[in-house]
Amino acid sequence: MTQPSFDRFGPAIPDTPVVLSVPHAGRAYPAALMAQLAVPLATARLLEDRHVDAVALAALGGETMLVQRQARAWIDLNRREDERDPAAEAGMPAVTVGGMPAPAVEPSARVRAGLGLVPLRVGGRAELWRRRWTGGEVMARIVADHRPYHVAVADALGAAAARFGAAVLVDLHSMPPLPGRTPARIVIGDRHGASADGTAAAIIEAQVARIGLRSARNLPYAGGHIVERHGHPAFGVHAVQVEIDRSLYLDRSFDLPLADKVAWLARWLRAAIDALAQECRSGALTRPRPVTEPLAAE
Repeated sequence: MTQPSFDRFGPAIPDTPVVLSVPHAGRAYPAALMAQLAVPLATARLLEDRHVDAVALAALGGETMLVQRQARAWIDLNRREDERDPAAEAGMPAVTVGGMPAPAVEPSARVRAGLGLVPLRVGGRAELWRRRWTGGEVMARIVADHRPYHVAVADALGAAAARFGAAVLVDLHSMPPLPGRTPARIVIGDRHGASADGTAAAIIEAQVARIGLRSARNLPYAGGHIVERHGHPAFGVHAVQVEIDRSLYLDRSFDLPLADKVAWLARWLRAAIDALAQECRSGALTRPRPVTEPLAAE
């Protein structure tokens, strides 16, 4: 049996209503990737949410947590399977609907920027690869890495919701420092309320304020594919993306974590997790939103 490309911490059936996901901190660069890298490895590493898993691990209690080992340059778990860039991939299979060619879909801004399912470039720099990957190579990564991760997230959330009546996914990322005189240091994304009840984001914001930092909601990061796919607030399953300013826990070169800063942030994250779990257990996030019955056609 092939081992998954992610690590699971905590029980398979969650002991708490909060599930953690760390999809972009992977630091494993397969030999096939290294052989085709057209830029220094340091450039590819800019795609990483560098060592944000250290914060997550330091905060971890009894939660179920998934941490991807493969580097984001290999495949981006926070992109849909169809966010594929012809400039990065040769021989992409044609998309069909009912046996007929599907209408052309305009590439998203992220794909046009080179940040699709398989990244093509980072920070406007030169292309990452010596050649385009084949459609078969990309599909192999989807099957081996992308789909198993999302199945594991869905299974954990489903089990947590069944046990506790509600569940919250905290999808943990890191970001470069934002511009401005008083920028937000932590950004909470809930897809403008589509992936989580606003209460979940408000709980995290309150914990950010308690440690004297500024937060923002959905700006400039509203949340990616992971929270979009797994958040179903009408059914008591909520998903929020949390972006942490890397200067809060890394050294000046943004390379290595600083133990004291990691411990400080971990205490904040632990408090946020506990508050979210308490809200789930209280029933505040359990009750589904009222659904308006659609009017009959005239």
